[in-house]
Amino acid sequence: MGFHFVSLVALLCLAVVGSYYASMPAEVYWNSVFPNTPMPKSLQDLLVNKNNFVKLKDDIDVDARRLTYQNSNPSAKLRSTDIEDYNRNHELKSGSHLTSSANIFFFESDLHPGRLMKLPTFTKTENQATFLPRAVADSMPFSSNKFFDILILFSMEPKSARAKVMKQNIENCERESIEGEDKYCAMSLESLIDHSVSRRGKKIRLLSTEVEKETKVEKFTIVKGVKNMGEKAIVCHKMKYPYAVFLCHSINKTDVYRVPLVGSNGAKVKATAVCHKDTSTWNPRHLAFRVLKVKPGSVPICHFLAKETIVWVPN
Repeated sequence: MGFHFVSLVALLCLAVVGSYYASMPAEVYWNSVFPNTPMPKSLQDLLVNKNNFVKLKDDIDVDARRLTYQNSNPSAKLRSTDIEDYNRNHELKSGSHLTSSANIFFFESDLHPGRLMKLPTFTKTENQATFLPRAVADSMPFSSNKFFDILILFSMEPKSARAKVMKQNIENCERESIEGEDKYCAMSLESLIDHSVSRRGKKIRLLSTEVEKETKVEKFTIVKGVKNMGEKAIVCHKMKYPYAVFLCHSINKTDVYRVPLVGSNGAKVKATAVCHKDTSTWNPRHLAFRVLKVKPGSVPICHFLAKETIVWVPN
């Protein structure tokens, strides 16, 4: 039974991907919704093509410490170690560690030219998973109730680190929204567009971290050009999964900033940061309060978004 299930899905993938190479329906769909806006490179890189279509299961990282952004409820109880939680929740790159000098969280008042920040390195993303064609993505099982079928589909051991990553991300998509949050998970480019347009209309544009040249330096200086993009943004976090899946959400009283940075070696980065204006409902033991030495609800708390994260903002 399992063999037939995998075989049928594999044949379906090959058939649809074959037609996908010829017509590129995702690009056609983008142009139909945003006829005057070229597709950003951050999305173009996620479209499947002959060069990046690989075995789907190979993109799951076997290191369980490097899970995707969990968007965990700030009111929830923290797990055993705050450092591991932060690594999971904010996609710190391998080799980046929590230190007293790292700007994991910071104040909104820090977003000004001349401010020195210590950040994770901006190197090539390790999450190379691409979007599946919509027809294939919609046919894929994606729920906790069908997790056994998912394991069979990707030939994964139930107790493996890869399976753990996938299960946590599925559960994160299924969890209830926290107070003031509007959330959805998108399994294809078309669904990503549809969900975002249904909430914000077509007068939106997409932001992502832009790195002029990959660099391993961690010291950056904010330069002139910081811009508040407002509260109407939708933030989409790429999850660790065999194909591209985004958890998108908007949270009340949260501002998005576009922040230009220059590294100590001259490397230029256009980063995106969010500032949470209301933290009164967050768990008092949340790592942010311990790092900044403040209390819930006292001041806005900010952090930069991971490189793989994309943000819809009003145009």
